[in-house]
Amino acid sequence: MTGGFARSVVNYDAGATTPAAGAFSAVGILLATLFLTPYLYFLPKAALAATIIVAVLSLLDLSVLKRSWIYSKADFIAVFLTLTGTLLLGVEIGVSLGVLSSILLYLFKTARPHIAIVGQVGQSEHFRNVLRHKVRIWDNMLSVRVDQSLYFANARSLEDFVTNRMAEYKSIEHVVLQCSAINEIDASAIESLEAINNKLESMGVLFHLSEVKGPVMDRLNRIAFTHHISGQVFLSHMDAVKTLTAQSASRISNPSFCDGKK
Repeated sequence: MTGGFARSVVNYDAGATTPAAGAFSAVGILLATLFLTPYLYFLPKAALAATIIVAVLSLLDLSVLKRSWIYSKADFIAVFLTLTGTLLLGVEIGVSLGVLSSILLYLFKTARPHIAIVGQVGQSEHFRNVLRHKVRIWDNMLSVRVDQSLYFANARSLEDFVTNRMAEYKSIEHVVLQCSAINEIDASAIESLEAINNKLESMGVLFHLSEVKGPVMDRLNRIAFTHHISGQVFLSHMDAVKTLTAQSASRISNPSFCDGKK
C-alpha cells in the first residue's frame, strides 16, 4: 500500500496495480498544494474528515467475523484479536496480536491431530474413516491414518491412540500406519514411532508403514528407521492389505457404518 488508509483506498478504487500510482499521486498532491490550497483553506475540517471516512469505509469488511465464526471458532479468535487490537491499540500491536494468536492456535490444533481407523471402501483401493463410511476391515489388522505431519507437539497423541486401540482389539497381528497425509516427521516423532514399534513388537504385533512420501522416506532411510521396524514399508495401503491378508486366513468383520454425527 505504501501509504495511509485514505491514499491506499483511492489507489485501490482507481484500479492501481503498480508503484507508478504513487508517482501520479505525488504529482496530484503537488499540483493541489500549488494551485488549490486557496480554495481548500476555508473548507471545514469536518468535511475533509467525512471525505476520508467515506473513502476508508470501503476497506472495512466486518462480514469476515461472521464467516470465520461459522467456519472455525479458532480462526474467529485470531481475526477478532487482530481487528480489536488494530482499532484500540494500533496497527503494529493489532498485527502482532494476530500473528501471535495464529501461532498459538496452530500449535493447539496440530497438537491434537485427527487420527482415524480406516477400512476399504467396497472393492476399490480407497480407504476411509470407519466412522464416516461403510467399509471393510480385518480382525487381525489395524489400519491407522493420521492427518497431520508428526512433530514434537503431537507425536505422543499417535502413540496414545495406538496403545488405546490395542487395548480394545485383542486379535490384532498387524498395525499399518497410512502416511499419505504426513508431510514431515521430526526427531521427536521418530522417537515416538520407535516407541510404538517396540511396544507392538513386545506384544507380538508387527508395525508397518504405507504410502510414505518421498522426502519423508529419504529422512527415514538416513537413520535406517525402515530397517529397524518389525514390519514392512508398502508403496500403497492396498498393497499392505493384500500382502498381510494373504499371509493369514482371518475372516472379514462386519462393515462399520457412519451415523453422520462424527
